[in-house]
Amino acid sequence: MSAHRREGFVLATAVGIVGVTFGVLADAAGLSLAQVVVMSALVFTGASQFAAVSVVDTGGSGIAAVGSALLLAARNALYGPVVARVLPQAWIPRAGSAQFVIDETTAMASVQETDDDARDAFWWTAIWLWSLWNVGSIGGALLGSVIGAPETWGLDAAFPAAFVALLAPHVRKRPGQVAAVVGAALAVAFTPIAPAGVPLLVAALAVIPGWLVGRREAAV
Repeated sequence: MSAHRREGFVLATAVGIVGVTFGVLADAAGLSLAQVVVMSALVFTGASQFAAVSVVDTGGSGIAAVGSALLLAARNALYGPVVARVLPQAWIPRAGSAQFVIDETTAMASVQETDDDARDAFWWTAIWLWSLWNVGSIGGALLGSVIGAPETWGLDAAFPAAFVALLAPHVRKRPGQVAAVVGAALAVAFTPIAPAGVPLLVAALAVIPGWLVGRREAAV
C-alpha cells in the first residue's frame, strides 16, 4: 500500500471514531436514526453536523440549525480551486464530486507531488472517510441509549473542541486574532438575548473587521 493510501486510511479511521461521538450527541438531541443516516450521508461535514445538532439540542430553531451548518460548510467552497485538477472534467460527475471536497480530502490531495497521486489520494480518502464516518455515526446513534447522557463521558466537549481545532491555525496572524476577539465578544453579547444558534450566526460578522485588518496590512 502506498504511503498516501495508508495515511488516508488512518485519517479516515480517526474521523470514523469522531463519527461515533456525533451519533451519540445526535441521539441525545432527539434525532432519529433515519435523520442521523441522512445527515451523515448527505451533509457529510463534521463541523456542520455538530453545529446543527448543538443548536437543536439547546432548543434552537431549524432555521438557526441550518444557518449554522451552512455557515461552516461554506468554507468548503474555497477548496474547489485546490482540488479542481483531480476532479472529473464532465460537469455531472464533477458536480457529484463536490460532495467529497472537504478538509481531509483536500489536505491529502494538495500535498501530493503528481496529479495521479493527488487524484488517487483524494478518492481513496474520500471513499474510506465517507464510509467510516457513516458507520461511526450510525454506531454512535445506536449506542446512544446505552451510553446515556453525553456529559457523563465528556462527549459534550467534542463540539467546542472541534471548533478550537479549526480556529487554531487562523489566530497565528493579526487578522485572525481580531476576528476571533470580535466574534467571541459578539457571541457573549448575544447569547443572553438571542435564540439558540443565532449568536453563532451573528459572530460570523467578525470576519469583516478581520478582513479589513488584513487588507490594511497588505497595503502597508
